[in-house]
Amino acid sequence: MRGPIWMILSIAAILGGPARAQTYDPGYPVCLQTYGINGNYIACGFTSMDVCRASASGRAAQCITNPYYAGAPLRRRGRGY
Repeated sequence: MRGPIWMILSIAAILGGPARAQTYDPGYPVCLQTYGINGNYIACGFTSMDVCRASASGRAAQCITNPYYAGAPLRRRGRGY
């Protein structure tokens, strides 16, 4: 009984459709969230809020901080003892 169930689940996973791409790019701190008739999308590719706001100006869009921003690598203080 377990065999057919696993086979059905495997086929459903394969035929379920393509995987969605990651929405947030961890390399950029600011994202532009755009709203439209054809759908909404989020594009992360801005290094500052001001640059993002300039791109959003005149559009149905807003700038948001990227919750998955990796940030600059942490610097160690002293020797860590």
